[in-house]
Amino acid sequence: MQRYSLLNLARHALRGNKQWRSAWRTPTLRRSYDVVVIGGGGQGLATAYYLAKEHGIRKVAVLEKGWIGGGNSGRNTQVCRSNYFYPSSAAFYDHSLKLYEGLSRELNFNIMFSQRGVLALAHSEHELEINRRWANATLMSGVDSEILAAHDIKKLVPRINLQSSYPVLGGFIQWRGGIARHDAVVWAYARAASALGVDIIQNCEVHGFQLSDGRVRGVETSQGAVSADRVVMSVAGHSSVLAQRAGLRVPITTMALQAMVTEPVKPALDTIVVSGAIHAYVSQSDRGEIVIGGGADAYNSYAQRGGLPVMRSTIAAVLELFPSFSRLRLMRQWAGMVDITPDTTPILGLTPVDGLYINGGWGTGGFKAIPAGGHTMAATVANNRPHPLIERFSLSRFERGALIDEGAAAGVAH
Repeated sequence: MQRYSLLNLARHALRGNKQWRSAWRTPTLRRSYDVVVIGGGGQGLATAYYLAKEHGIRKVAVLEKGWIGGGNSGRNTQVCRSNYFYPSSAAFYDHSLKLYEGLSRELNFNIMFSQRGVLALAHSEHELEINRRWANATLMSGVDSEILAAHDIKKLVPRINLQSSYPVLGGFIQWRGGIARHDAVVWAYARAASALGVDIIQNCEVHGFQLSDGRVRGVETSQGAVSADRVVMSVAGHSSVLAQRAGLRVPITTMALQAMVTEPVKPALDTIVVSGAIHAYVSQSDRGEIVIGGGADAYNSYAQRGGLPVMRSTIAAVLELFPSFSRLRLMRQWAGMVDITPDTTPILGLTPVDGLYINGGWGTGGFKAIPAGGHTMAATVANNRPHPLIERFSLSRFERGALIDEGAAAGVAH
C-alpha cells in the first residue's frame, strides 16, 4: 500500500499526479477462501480488515454485487454518535466512536471526521424530561452528554427558530458526536484491507449457499462457486432475502429512508441538529451542502429512492427550524434501504447454521457503527463466539424476548 503523506503529495504533484497506484487491487476470484464476506459496504470491508489485521486471517474475500460503497454506506447522512439509552447500546456505539477518533491515522486516509456535536431538541416539557433521562442514562454509561437550555441552543445555533410551530424548550448534546465523509470511510477500509491481502471482488452477486450437515460450505455467485467454511452476511436491506436462501427467517423489515442536500453555501451550521417531534435532522457537509434527513417511507421497499410525501414533509420540518434555508435550492435526493428489527437494535453474531454469521438490522445506525461492527464481527468469526460487546445483539434474543428497544434513540422515528 502506498502511504499518503505531505511529502508524497508534493512528489506526485511535481510529476503531474500521473504515477499514483490504484487504491486497492482488482484480483480474480479464487475458488476457495477461509472466510467470505458478502457485502462490500463499510461493515463488510471493516470486518475483512480486522480479520486480516487483528486475527491473521488474510485469505478473505469481500463479494459485492455492485460497486464498493454503492449501497447504504454511500447513501447516508454521515452522522457518528454514541448517545444511546441502554448500556449495551451505549457501550457498543461508544466503542465505534472511539475507533472513529483514530481511524484516519490508523488507515492512513483522511475520513474527514468532524466532532462538531449532535444536538437533540425538546419541544415540550414532557420531551425535555425524556431528554434529561436519556442524557443521564448516557452519562451513567460513561458517554458524554449535556442538557442545554433554549438560550444556550440559540447561542450555539444562531440561525435556529426557537418559536416555530413546535417551540424549542431545550435539548441535550453529545459534544463528541459529529460526521465523517461516508465515501472516505469505505475507501479507507477497502484500501487497508486490500493491502493486507483481502480480495475485493466487485460485480459478484451471491445467489445462494452451499450447505451440508447443518453448516455452510461455500456460496454460489454470478462468477461461479466459492468454497469457505465461514461466511458473513453483511448486506443491510437485503439481509432477510439473503438469509432466506440459507433457510433462515430473520425479523427484519426493509423500507426506504430518504435524505437530500441543498446547493453548497458558506459555513452556516456547524452542529448537527435533530428534532424527533418536527421529524428531521440537519447538518452541513464539508462541501457546504445542507444535508437533510427524514423518516422512512411508510411501506416496504427495496428501491433506492423515496416518495414525494416524505420528501415534502421533511423539507417543511427543516424550514420550521431554519426559515432562512427556504432560499436554498434542493440539489438532489436519494434513499437508502434500511433494515429495521422489531426493537430497532441490530442483529450481530452466529446463526443456527454453523459457520454462517449475520451483520444486519441496523436500521438508521449502520454508518456510525462501521468500525465497531467490523471489529466485533471479526472477533466473533475468528473465535466462533460472540464478542462481549455484541452478546446481547444475537438473533436468539427474539426467542428469549430479551429485546433492546432503542426506537427512541433514532434520529427521527422509523
